[in-house]
Amino acid sequence: MRSVEEQLALVTAAAVAPRPVRVSISEAQGLLCAEEVVAERPLPSFDQAAIDGYAVRSVDVRVDSGDGDGRDDGANGSASLPVVGQITAGSRQPTRLQPGQVVRVDTGAPLPTLADAVLPVGWAEASGRHITPTRGVRTGDYVRRIGDDVQPGDVAVRAGSIIGPAQVGLLASVGRAKVLVHPKPRMAVISVGDELIDVDGSPGTGQVYDVNSYALTAAGRDAGADVHRVGIASTEPGRLREVLEGQLVRSELVVVSGAAGGEATTRIRQVMAELGEIEVNRVAMHPGSVQGFGRLGRDEVPTFLLPSNPVSALVVFEIMVRPLIRIALGKRQPMRRTVRARTVAPISSVEGRRGYLRGQLMRDTDTGEYLVRALGGAQGASTHLLASLAEANCLVVIDPEVSAVRAGDEVDVMFLAQRG
Repeated sequence: MRSVEEQLALVTAAAVAPRPVRVSISEAQGLLCAEEVVAERPLPSFDQAAIDGYAVRSVDVRVDSGDGDGRDDGANGSASLPVVGQITAGSRQPTRLQPGQVVRVDTGAPLPTLADAVLPVGWAEASGRHITPTRGVRTGDYVRRIGDDVQPGDVAVRAGSIIGPAQVGLLASVGRAKVLVHPKPRMAVISVGDELIDVDGSPGTGQVYDVNSYALTAAGRDAGADVHRVGIASTEPGRLREVLEGQLVRSELVVVSGAAGGEATTRIRQVMAELGEIEVNRVAMHPGSVQGFGRLGRDEVPTFLLPSNPVSALVVFEIMVRPLIRIALGKRQPMRRTVRARTVAPISSVEGRRGYLRGQLMRDTDTGEYLVRALGGAQGASTHLLASLAEANCLVVIDPEVSAVRAGDEVDVMFLAQRG
């Protein structure tokens, strides 16, 4: 029996990031930047007003408050100044400010020549086409200077950065319509099993709905993959091979869910073996001990064979498949976040295998301590119940040498995707 660490090392060694592609910045969010984006011009590219107000020469609005800073909270010792025009955001008309004059400006409007500050609207008393400043400003007040944000030659977005909303905005601000990124790895999900029917059918005796292709597709998308749900594939060798070959040429990752153990897997394993190296063995974990992994097709595409049981399939996906996707995306930390939590009830596990048990993680409002309750972890409880996995927000990780955890003991807890 192979340890979890050994199996995971084998899997992650097969991770290959897709070749970078150039995409529109509107499609780049969440992807890894594959180039150094260097600004070619300053940002802002002109001196502009940072607030609605009046473009002024600061020497013309020095209201003396007696403390030498040129400001005043209410004094009105400054002379009345004429308002000689208005500049709106987007204006391209050059304007020159003369001594003793002001120009009304909107936020984002270019400053007229000789203006070195903006006097906020609330800091002046208006009377017709004149204003009387009630407070003073200094050079640079409420002005966005050329290059304050980015200078020519600055790296706006670095290679290896995850492109989020701020990076998208920065790319737009430096005039980049497209950017080179590492794309999402393409993942195909196939279900096999003569007992399966699609969810729009009516199951007869011995038939069950195909849960796995839907659940694993959702898990793949949650991990960041571009997932194609193939659905149910025939177990007839010729037709199964045709389906697999079709997905291997279009995917960086293939997940097959079906009988990963017992006699029913013989035909599936034989077909996979014809396409490359596939190994099905026991891994020291539960649920999902029996699982398969190999590299199939001309491009040696990482391919998983997961259990038919939906809970086991999803747990194996979390532990083995998801890290491979995250590595392919360039994530620095491919594993889920893990914390220590104190159990609120006893937990039973299978000795000799690392347990990944469904749980509800809570936090004590007084102490901030993490608390966890296992779902389905009691002695004799079933591991296949999908409803309890839907209620879980974590996996409780139990060491292989531990078969029983007492209430109040500390355990490792792996976060699952947040709900709500």
